[in-house]
Amino acid sequence: MNNMSLGIIKGILKQWPFFLFLFAALTLILFLKSKKGKGWAGEKAVATGMWLALDSKIYRRIDDVIIYTSSGTTQTDHIVVSKYGIFVVETKNINGWMFGNAQEDQWTQSIFGNKSRFQNPLKQNYRHIKSLSEFLNIDDSLLHSVVFFIGDCTFKTPMPPNVLNSGIVPYIREFKQVILTDEQVGDITARLLSVKQDKAFTHKTHMESIKGRYASKTTCPKCGGQLLKRIAKRGAHAGASFLGCANYPRCKYVTADE
Repeated sequence: MNNMSLGIIKGILKQWPFFLFLFAALTLILFLKSKKGKGWAGEKAVATGMWLALDSKIYRRIDDVIIYTSSGTTQTDHIVVSKYGIFVVETKNINGWMFGNAQEDQWTQSIFGNKSRFQNPLKQNYRHIKSLSEFLNIDDSLLHSVVFFIGDCTFKTPMPPNVLNSGIVPYIREFKQVILTDEQVGDITARLLSVKQDKAFTHKTHMESIKGRYASKTTCPKCGGQLLKRIAKRGAHAGASFLGCANYPRCKYVTADE
């Protein structure tokens, strides 16, 4: 190898931090442009915004918490613990027009004329509320459900006051009734931080738990209620048996009776 070739190689090696930085920057840009990346960035923006706007001496925030209950694991986007209660925040990074109400099992997104359906986030967050209530051994009246759309969306049907596409911090601040002592706030925060740091509860184990939950023939995967055998009374499947949630009509989950 001649001196010129060695010089070129040495020059490239000296520049490796730059190439490494360039590769990392390109990878980050591609990630942030992906659907998963946009969701991650949006949730981080919500978390940062709440952290900066809410007094940390009054409100304790824990993000991305996976807990295990008798009906499997559940993953909560954001939990804000305060003497005014525990705010359980479910974030949705969805754009376009939004249609739905508290009772429907699914809501509709319409964007550029294309419609798609997704699970009612209020019912999704109801499971988080029940799971946290069980885990913390407290009454679920101490928990406040909040659904926050972080995408560029417009509500085309009237939404409950706890479903927001802006103003989440003012909404949380509206709660003024003290329902938890400082000691309870500290204890609940410590328990949630402890389980968050437990490496046994990972996204992988959570996804495995979800698969197992939906395979169950005894427990409702949506609300944790008991699945009961029922007979269809009308329609194309009249006379056929199926499994339905015992919490109907609040929960309308059904599955095949096999």
